[in-house]
Amino acid sequence: MKRKKIIALFAVLAMTASLVAGCGSSGNTGDSAASVDEGTTAGEEASVNEGSEEEPAPETESSGDAEAVTIWYYWETEGHQVALDQVIQEYNASQGNYEVTAKYVPFADFKKQLSIGASADELPDIAILDSPDHASYVEMGIFEDITGKFDVGNYYEGTVNSCTVDGKLYGVPFGVNCLALYYNEDMLSEAGCEVPTTWDELMATAKALTTDSVTGLALCSVQNEEGTFNFVPWLWSTGATSYDINNENGIRALSFIQSLINEGVMSKECINWTQGDVMNQFIAGNVAMMENGPWQIPTMQSEAPDLNWKVTLIPKDTDYSSVLGGENYAVINGGNVEGALDFLTYATSEEKVKFMMDKFGYISADKTIAENQFEADSPYQPFVEELNYAMPRGPLAEWPSVSDAISLAFNQVITGTATPEDAAAQAQATIDGIVK
Repeated sequence: MKRKKIIALFAVLAMTASLVAGCGSSGNTGDSAASVDEGTTAGEEASVNEGSEEEPAPETESSGDAEAVTIWYYWETEGHQVALDQVIQEYNASQGNYEVTAKYVPFADFKKQLSIGASADELPDIAILDSPDHASYVEMGIFEDITGKFDVGNYYEGTVNSCTVDGKLYGVPFGVNCLALYYNEDMLSEAGCEVPTTWDELMATAKALTTDSVTGLALCSVQNEEGTFNFVPWLWSTGATSYDINNENGIRALSFIQSLINEGVMSKECINWTQGDVMNQFIAGNVAMMENGPWQIPTMQSEAPDLNWKVTLIPKDTDYSSVLGGENYAVINGGNVEGALDFLTYATSEEKVKFMMDKFGYISADKTIAENQFEADSPYQPFVEELNYAMPRGPLAEWPSVSDAISLAFNQVITGTATPEDAAAQAQATIDGIVK
């Protein structure tokens, strides 16, 4: 632990810039709070976590002469906490060299606590964090370079990229989610529609499904990371990138989102709907199709057991595309690195991964596990296929600021306060000031 003080100054200096930039979420951002962005919230990813006033979960306690290994996480959901605690207790019982304990830190305070913890020599040994934030933590200098110390050869490329900076591995993907298209099978059948695979087909299908009481499509469009999480698959499908939006491809993506509103097949209220709100509208029968993540499946199965729905890939412009949500493990530089890696080896075994992914509504980041994680007819299976087209946000330390520019752009075209061309130009100017 003595090396933690060495990195303290760098972490504190980085804290100011990091906090000004703000935090990106997964919802769940991929919706970590509902499942999380997560996303991101995917995610939904984490917007549910931010500002929470719930009492922190009790910390697990260690005993005996074993070396301590501590974990920090931000999940509020009791099921997530219980699942992690079970794996920890099973690990502790399986050997006597290390004793793992876990501590809940609210998502909104996570980056600040890691920074303060560095200066106070009170960092954990492992942090479980939202994947788009990984690069910003690496820049703080508090993560161990585990290149060659942990095998991620079987993991999805996008998940590994989310914790890789300058060719070095600074984390292990925990579990992933992405976005796909849910559709009400009864509504499509009654309208005589096939499942859409392209933007043109999606528009035609959404028009056929839209009535006085039903809109054809909904996607979370709030002006924050959760909204960005839901928009970037459409942006990337054109061939545009998150950093180069003011071009034909980026403008086409913004124009398509605008056309959904102008044609009346998507409600402007989407700017106020979280991913959870979109799901509720779908369950209520007010929306025929929605973009959402796999973390919603357990809720939908329990709250709407009679609803006839299925999942497919997000319709494409040029290429299929989706966005990665979920979390990564990171080992703290100067902590109990050997103990942390030993626990991660245990926690990433197929048995433990399947257990936690089932409880979280996530998909394994290890492709060999994910491919056999679900039955062929499982509603999760299309998300496994979608992962082949999913990319991470970033990795970039300044991603939260880039995300703000993107979410502002597509909110402007939804509300009609800017044309796609003007929104793209404004976003590009902001992004260039951040990245170049």
